[in-house]
Amino acid sequence: MAGFKEVSPENFAQSPFKLIGKDWMLVTAEKEGKVNTMTASWGGFGVMWAKNVAFVVIRPQRYTKEFVDHSAAFSLSFLDESFRNTLSYLGTKSGRDEDKVAKSNLTVGHNDGTPYFEEAQVAVFCKKLYAQEYKPECFIAQELNGQWYPESDHHTMYIAEITKILVREH
Repeated sequence: MAGFKEVSPENFAQSPFKLIGKDWMLVTAEKEGKVNTMTASWGGFGVMWAKNVAFVVIRPQRYTKEFVDHSAAFSLSFLDESFRNTLSYLGTKSGRDEDKVAKSNLTVGHNDGTPYFEEAQVAVFCKKLYAQEYKPECFIAQELNGQWYPESDHHTMYIAEITKILVREH
């Protein structure tokens, strides 16, 4: 963890709108000793059940979903702009087809048993609390269902307690 300092969620001052929506994140989990990750730009941070939480959504066909489903915890790694091509690669290739983590040249570290990437500027560690698949009949704005799910491959939403935030020291 050299080069990182722990920050409480209440003192985390970075915009989740920029981090998630513009910079993107890597959702990373481990299953049977193997680490897999995917790039994501949908999710958020907030408070639920009196806990500081993160929420992420994963489509059923994503290989990373198997890893998140198998694990009690996962991480969100946020890398700087110099890794944009790596993030694009990790978002378009499947770990089913190749060892994309190895090919990314990123360094997997572990914090309390949860994998993350040592190149991250911010690493958020999450303990799963809740998971539910989006359902077509639950969309109030039905146009979103048509726009984002023409193949009916609805995301599963995971709500997870934030157990630790590490921020790179500069």
